[in-house]
Amino acid sequence: MHKIKKDDLVKVIAGKDKDKTGKVITVNTKNGTVLVEGCNMVTKHAKPSAGNPNGGIIHQESPIDISNIMLVVDGKATRVGFEVKDGKKVRVAKATGKVID
Repeated sequence: MHKIKKDDLVKVIAGKDKDKTGKVITVNTKNGTVLVEGCNMVTKHAKPSAGNPNGGIIHQESPIDISNIMLVVDGKATRVGFEVKDGKKVRVAKATGKVID
């Protein structure tokens, strides 16, 4: 169980996209990175291939370290804790004490 999951709304707290918010596309637990929609955009020069016959310049998200994002609950960035409720481990927002999932 991890503090950040796919489809969570997060806020970037460090780097060139500081204070931007977006939805998590993927989480890579092995490298401790996440892809956030519309954040940390990079320009990639692609050769023609089967999936992209013309090639050209592609703008895409690149991974952000998981320590540089914060979960947003009710429009407010918050830290995440864990509690056991009814025999299940659930994520809890530290700012409000509200159960997230």
